[in-house]
Amino acid sequence: MIRINLLETAKGKNKRAGIPSMPSIELGDMGSPKLKVLVVLLLAGVLNLGYWWRQDQESKAIAAHMKVAEQTNRELADVKARYLERQTQANNYKRRVDVIDQLRAGQAGPVNLLAMLGETVNHTEAVWLSKMDDQGASINLEGTALSTDAVANLIANLQKTGFFKNVEIKETFQDDQIKDMQAFQFTLTCEKGKS
Repeated sequence: MIRINLLETAKGKNKRAGIPSMPSIELGDMGSPKLKVLVVLLLAGVLNLGYWWRQDQESKAIAAHMKVAEQTNRELADVKARYLERQTQANNYKRRVDVIDQLRAGQAGPVNLLAMLGETVNHTEAVWLSKMDDQGASINLEGTALSTDAVANLIANLQKTGFFKNVEIKETFQDDQIKDMQAFQFTLTCEKGKS
């Protein structure tokens, strides 16, 4: 039972005259201790249930986000695999193009060399080449000339091209097999330059 005392008591709590006393509330007996423990346990159970429910909702949300992230990861893995495959194809294509370009450049080297030698020999009078041996860093030339001056002119013209850094005569001799005119057989060694 709850009892509220709104009147001033005469026992002398406030013996001063003219000052009203504060009202007081008496709650009385709230029940047995078992009831109090039961209420506390019920309240703790409700709070625990609420906390569990909130954690369960968060767990479900995380699981949903995880599914979306895994799906995105699978899609990105497919994209990455396609990208790597295309990158490999591009690298193979580039390697093939580089090999073709290198082969074309290799083709042009001997062509340029032969064109330069042909032009140089054509502009040098009384000289004919019979053999050319390309040994990588150097070239050996064999031929016939009508005079030693023609061989010297050929050496000077080869040096003027800038294609060779050093031109040396290996040997020259008069050919005895040709009876009608004077002819010289010669052998030259030419070191290639950086042209």
